[in-house]
Amino acid sequence: MTDKQKLEQKLWNIADTLRGKMGADEFRDYILGFIFYKYLSEKMLSYATTWTEPEGYKYSELNENTKEGQALIDAVKEMAIENLGYFLLPGELFSSILLRGQGNGTTKFILDDLNQVLRHIEQSTLGTDSEEDFENLFEDLDLDSSKLGKTPDDRNDLVVKIMEHLDEVDFQLENTDNDVLGDAYEYLIGQFASGAGKKAGEFYTPQEVSSVLAKLVTTGKERLKSVYDPTCGSGSLLLRVAKEVKEVGEFYGQESNPTTYNLCRMNMIMHDVHYSRFNIKNEDTLERPQHIDERFDAVVANPPFSANWKSDDLKMNDERFSDYGRLAPKSKADFAFVQHMIHQLNDEGTMACVLPHGVLFRGGAEGTIREYLIRESNVLDAVIGLPANIFYGTSIPTCVLVLKKQRTHAEHVLFIDASGDDHFEKVKTQNVLRPKNIDKIVDTYRGFVQKSPLERGFRGVLEDKFSYIANREEIAENDYNLNIPRYVDTFEEEEPVDLEAVAKELKALDKDMKETDATIAEYCKELGIEAPF
Repeated sequence: MTDKQKLEQKLWNIADTLRGKMGADEFRDYILGFIFYKYLSEKMLSYATTWTEPEGYKYSELNENTKEGQALIDAVKEMAIENLGYFLLPGELFSSILLRGQGNGTTKFILDDLNQVLRHIEQSTLGTDSEEDFENLFEDLDLDSSKLGKTPDDRNDLVVKIMEHLDEVDFQLENTDNDVLGDAYEYLIGQFASGAGKKAGEFYTPQEVSSVLAKLVTTGKERLKSVYDPTCGSGSLLLRVAKEVKEVGEFYGQESNPTTYNLCRMNMIMHDVHYSRFNIKNEDTLERPQHIDERFDAVVANPPFSANWKSDDLKMNDERFSDYGRLAPKSKADFAFVQHMIHQLNDEGTMACVLPHGVLFRGGAEGTIREYLIRESNVLDAVIGLPANIFYGTSIPTCVLVLKKQRTHAEHVLFIDASGDDHFEKVKTQNVLRPKNIDKIVDTYRGFVQKSPLERGFRGVLEDKFSYIANREEIAENDYNLNIPRYVDTFEEEEPVDLEAVAKELKALDKDMKETDATIAEYCKELGIEAPF
């Protein structure tokens, strides 16, 4: 097992401490919250040590009641706030609180102290540049909840037990070459998603799908100034994009669910993304967009499928929607999210989003919007069909739309059908894209982008039963219906039937039946009963 896999297994085993007491989406908040607290403590201790050791002191042993100790603590605080974005006193470190819980003090009861420490982490940022990034970050870690135990002492014992288990885990913060802890944290989020059922869609995109989107939007690029996700959930998509390039300058996201918003900010920090490099907002993207004046190099999203939204006449004055002539239906906000993302995409950027298959062919307002995207703004670059049952909590088939404002092939659109049985693996109840399936999708798209439009035979079948290049005239002839089977022929021709052989077989069967009937008649005669025919 790799270091990452060992850490993942250890952390998941610790989660067993809470399993059975509450639902997956609830104990997720506790386990991830405690892991995050330990991470902040170890990060703080590591940073402070670089300043206190040259002075001959261990930060964890500094006494704030002495003049010298307080002077060192004040100096460390000033630098920590600027560089880490937060501050912890020596007595507020994870190790210090755990020692008290184990009896190194006047009482083993630490819940009140722990609540105060978590509040103080947030308060330490007040009035600083990192204030918004740490505000209410621990609000879902309710240490007074009866779900942790019937009595305060029961709850205290459980919290100490969890902290003891975590204390035995090496977070490997010194390993700067590999983001071991960040990846393990991401693994845990995925594990919780698999057990959260329908609620998983609120905060998590399967890593395989995230990988496809990330590879698509980074095609031909080594660095990105910015990446944006308007429905960022736990931030997994944003972080996946960073794995595909050498550098991402800034991460932008918006998330309407407060709990998931907190999880996203934690996830960013756990992946060592400095607070100054991420800008995550807690608001409804369609109603109150928080980054409306920004334009991004890459936009990725897995919006809630066919969600309700306020599709009222006032929206027609909104520059995100006004040019299209129609608004997305009130019960299907899919295209509203697409329109919003196109508005936020810069002229050289690429956008990829996951949507339900219905956006490809539904009529009415969606048909009008689809036509505008292709005929007027000409931003649709590719349509990719994914297997059904690939997302947690829903079995519906989905697709990926890739859009660009400056396209290599202005008159052509790539269609890929990756939904067939050969293009995924069934794992328990989920369908999963294998690495080779992901590579085939991405390589096909990149081949299309790099292909010269002057090459002979550019339009037409790229790979039999998998990909097809259509021109806009052909799409117009199909009334801007993007249903993939209209372009990618996946029809499997049945083997020809040998009618002469079938006729001979039927004659032989008829002969056998007559012989059998005669045999039965003989038996019936011997028994003195009437034959059944």
